[in-house]
Amino acid sequence: MGHQSGFFDVDERLKRLSDLGDELLGFAGAVDFEIFRPELVAVLRYSDGSQGGRPPFDPVMMFKILVIQAANNLSDERAEFLINDRLSFMRFLGLGLADRVPDARTIWLFREKLTKAGAIKGMFERFDAAVREAGYIAMGGQIVDASLVAAPKQRNTEDEKKAIKEGRVPASWKAKPAKLRHKDRDARWTVKFSKAKPKEDGTPNIDIAIPTFGYKNHISIDRRFGLIRRWDATDASAYDGAQIRKGLLDKTNTAGSVWADTAYRSKANEEFLTKNGLVSQIHRKKAAGRAMPDKIRRANARKSEVRSRVEHVFAAQKDRMDLFIRTVGIARAKTKIGMVNLVYNIKRLIFLNRCAYA
Repeated sequence: MGHQSGFFDVDERLKRLSDLGDELLGFAGAVDFEIFRPELVAVLRYSDGSQGGRPPFDPVMMFKILVIQAANNLSDERAEFLINDRLSFMRFLGLGLADRVPDARTIWLFREKLTKAGAIKGMFERFDAAVREAGYIAMGGQIVDASLVAAPKQRNTEDEKKAIKEGRVPASWKAKPAKLRHKDRDARWTVKFSKAKPKEDGTPNIDIAIPTFGYKNHISIDRRFGLIRRWDATDASAYDGAQIRKGLLDKTNTAGSVWADTAYRSKANEEFLTKNGLVSQIHRKKAAGRAMPDKIRRANARKSEVRSRVEHVFAAQKDRMDLFIRTVGIARAKTKIGMVNLVYNIKRLIFLNRCAYA
């Protein structure tokens, strides 16, 4: 006769998962997710169930599902399956083996409500406030940069592309609402330049142009703790430099220096920083047709030592969290990117706490 599993077997398995390093256990230990409840309840307008019908899932538990998705880049269908399959996911969500699990449609509807309410930035700011209360205030100046976030490529005709750029719905789509729902009219193409691998014969590297379709994640991190303090999402073709003047900078940082690469160097930005009492540490550009002066080259190199820290954020989001946009439209892209930024800060908080108590 086979052995039947019981509660003690589940507890033993969970203990083993903890010993092996369950990431979600770290999330639960570092963050009191109840801080999000007031805003979630206000945005979702949950009823108390007095009118009958199946009671809704707990909003905090549903929000934690979005955290799981952002940390692992899971589709709604995959999230539903893994919540049913993994004990670590169940434990993080506070679910038992006999409890009802939200299906993919329920997860989608929950995220849609947050998206339509534009709630993710408020949730991000609420967590940032909790981080500051814990002692991690923004200090040391700030570093600004942007990263491309790919989305599924669109196969459109030249006439359809023209209509989209002009802000119109292509005539051939108007009579096909199902097709229209799957067409992303907000994402844009851009070209990303990357250095080629060094050649064995010593030939200088050249820039390789890589066409990319999707969006951009614009962030500002504080130099001291490396936490994302401000962020925004745009289409991929948006000019990086303009974001400095559109609320991307954190005015609460205790130091005034701002680091960024040459894409952010402009007369308008320099005047904006000076007017707001900030100190530009933005890389200087090389004059066209001239060699870079040694003084400027050395200054840029010193700035790079600080500015390069922001690359760790994007590497974590792309390599470890596998950031990719599956949804359609800028509003949903902002929800996805905002959640990834929030989850990055959770991971960073765990690291900072570990260093503080080491």
